[in-house]
Amino acid sequence: MSMTPEISEKLHESFAKQSMMSTFGARIDEIRHGQVTLHAPINEGCMQQHGFAHAALTFGLGDSAAGYSALSVMPLEAEVLTSEMKIHLLAPAKGERLEAVGKVIKPGKRLVIVQAEVFAVSDSTRTQVALMTGTMVPVLPK
Repeated sequence: MSMTPEISEKLHESFAKQSMMSTFGARIDEIRHGQVTLHAPINEGCMQQHGFAHAALTFGLGDSAAGYSALSVMPLEAEVLTSEMKIHLLAPAKGERLEAVGKVIKPGKRLVIVQAEVFAVSDSTRTQVALMTGTMVPVLPK
């Protein structure tokens, strides 16, 4: 199934309403059916005490990428909410920006299983820093 312009527009409009993503300086890189890629700079306001991106940035970006990947396979009138999300922090998030690639693993009417891989990017280096798996719950109007 291909991505419709209406779904793409819906995701862009929804993302623009996320004040936390705006605070992080996050942007959408790519929207495909079942996959969404986001990025955010690692700026001074999002670092932990050792100079790496804080896990909150990593988690927030990955959760949003995974959630929007789920929303990309839903009917136009649907929304999604995160039911649960697990994160494996694999390496320190050191770089200029983070990139999160959210993917739908298994779509469903009641649950959508998702995954997000988060990478720290610096010049020519791209290092995976987190692997996330979770469940999104479709919300349909009544």
